[in-house]
Amino acid sequence: MPRVKRSTKRSDRRKKILKRASGYFLTKSKLYQAAQEAVERGLKFAYTGRKQKKRQFRSLWIVRVGAAAVANGISYSQFIHGLKLAGIELDRKVLADIAVKDAAGFTSLVKQAKDAVAAAKTKAA
Repeated sequence: MPRVKRSTKRSDRRKKILKRASGYFLTKSKLYQAAQEAVERGLKFAYTGRKQKKRQFRSLWIVRVGAAAVANGISYSQFIHGLKLAGIELDRKVLADIAVKDAAGFTSLVKQAKDAVAAAKTKAA
């Protein structure tokens, strides 16, 4: 069996892992095997964190829109339903931004949503 001469590949690979592990506690930043396990674990958390970030922001937007809607005298679900009936296609991110930065604009959206819900009720009756 021939002798394997790894040249700098092995040290480069180890250096890359140890560089990623810098800042970890005790042996996790010093010893290769412990560092490798810690880095893999950290990458796994980073991957799931990127997915959770999207969920968390959407729920934050919903809370902000809901609070602004209740302040204007309508529930969140009725507000969203009214926007759909009125044909206003704004996503929750934009609605939350309007609710925080432009109270008058949000009030006009609430008025349009209320009018659309009322029109749908009279049409159904």
